[in-house]
Amino acid sequence: MKKVNLAGLTLTKLEDFFSSLGHKKFRAVQLIKWIHQEGELDFARMTNLSKALREELADNCEIRLPEIVTCEESQDGTKKWLVRVEGGSCIEMVYIPERERGTLCISSQVGCSLDCSFCATGKQGFHRDLTSAEIIGQLWLAADSFSQFSRKSARKISNVVMMGMGEPLMNFENVVDAMTLMLEDNAYGLSKRRVTLSTSGVVPQLDKLGDLIDVSLAISLHAANDELRNSLVPINKKYPIAKFISSAKSYLEKLPDNHRKVTVEYTLINKVNDRSHHAHELAALLRDLPCKINLIPFNEFNGSNYKKVTKTALNRFRDILIADGYTVTVRTTRGDDIAAACGQLAGDVNDRTKRQKRFKESLQEVQPVKLLESV
Repeated sequence: MKKVNLAGLTLTKLEDFFSSLGHKKFRAVQLIKWIHQEGELDFARMTNLSKALREELADNCEIRLPEIVTCEESQDGTKKWLVRVEGGSCIEMVYIPERERGTLCISSQVGCSLDCSFCATGKQGFHRDLTSAEIIGQLWLAADSFSQFSRKSARKISNVVMMGMGEPLMNFENVVDAMTLMLEDNAYGLSKRRVTLSTSGVVPQLDKLGDLIDVSLAISLHAANDELRNSLVPINKKYPIAKFISSAKSYLEKLPDNHRKVTVEYTLINKVNDRSHHAHELAALLRDLPCKINLIPFNEFNGSNYKKVTKTALNRFRDILIADGYTVTVRTTRGDDIAAACGQLAGDVNDRTKRQKRFKESLQEVQPVKLLESV
């Protein structure tokens, strides 16, 4: 008999599970704290559970998480982990340190079915959805790598974004369960403003999202008219821009906090969507949506003919939006030397091995530098 994996169960589902075994619901709180606050995966060491219960859990259950294959660190401090999930497939997750926060970018699928033309993930095709245990397991692995489960260690992961490999809303139930664990006070206790889901526009699922969970929303837009967006983000042919924007606005209206805004993500590609008229068109489109705009310079990858936006075009695009009254940020490219930047994730073990080999070879070519004597 296959054992039940408890790693991805929400508190409500764990309570139901313990009730089905004839145990009190409070056992769920104890177990969830052991897994997600103490980082303990061995039932035998969960000392506030009775010996009989520990043995019962060991006989029928498991706490199974994905495993880290490799970890790379960029010159700017960004970290990227290659993570193996059940069946042998690999995904990637990225940690981006900043002065005020540390953001973990998590994957929701092995590959992606949306095939956005500017994204490396979509070029490898879709393999399968991740389970809730494999999604929350990425946060567990990152927290463990930073010794975050130790009470003496400061929390390094302050924010989580569902912006890694895959379209989160195409894996709806597992993603909602994983985010529920991120928000759960007895688990990771993250603020709803510090957990963000990014979607390319799966409108029916976005319409349901606000009924189940309250997290920050980012919409992956990249064009302000259907003709252009159809070529960049093919799902737009099924759910056009007007429906997408309307769904995002409805999501905000369901939230108890009426001061929230949607983050509009717009990847700027040289001579594709970065012209002045594109900026004016975007400004007009978003007029009735409470939002802030995040401009993302396209990150080049093998197999793509697109080029990175020029600094002049980026600044012109930004200034047009600011002049129209929008709050605009420009996403700093981080981790591009380890292919960890936005749009570059692919979960490719062979590519990782080749890159590490090139890095080691480059180190061998570096001549030693004589240090200055201290004054």
